[in-house]
Amino acid sequence: MNKLTLVAAVAALSTLSFGVQAHGEAEDSERSMMPPEQKAWGIGASEEQVDRELVIRMDDKMRFTPDHFEVAEGETLKLVIKNEGKMLHELVLGTAAELKEHAALMEKFPGMEHDEPYMAHVGAGQTQTLIWTFNRAGRFDFACLLPGHFQAGMVGGLNVNTR
Repeated sequence: MNKLTLVAAVAALSTLSFGVQAHGEAEDSERSMMPPEQKAWGIGASEEQVDRELVIRMDDKMRFTPDHFEVAEGETLKLVIKNEGKMLHELVLGTAAELKEHAALMEKFPGMEHDEPYMAHVGAGQTQTLIWTFNRAGRFDFACLLPGHFQAGMVGGLNVNTR
């Protein structure tokens, strides 16, 4: 077995053992098995770390309310994401460049499987939460990356201000 075949086999097995899920299918217990990953816009957190709660609503007009918020560097928010529409929406945190790139991939591969702690997939009339520590100052974004939603302007922004 050459190195390339071995790498492919290990990658396939790790995908099977960690149960990569499609949008919204991951169980909380599966998420908790994975250590949090530091991103440019922060890191996943737990309920015990929450400093503040913020409700973000989304609808079929392809808008978030509010579409902008401010947070202090190091602050942990519990984002309560309410889908007031009749179709599936999501909220994904990231940089403008990463969200744009991810949206383009979603257009090409609408069934793409993934579920990260900085994403919430919210069915019609449902509510999901994200708990996130914004530990890096800067300007970041959030968006719905489902095909067509990002392109229709379903985006928002946030500023993480230095304390």
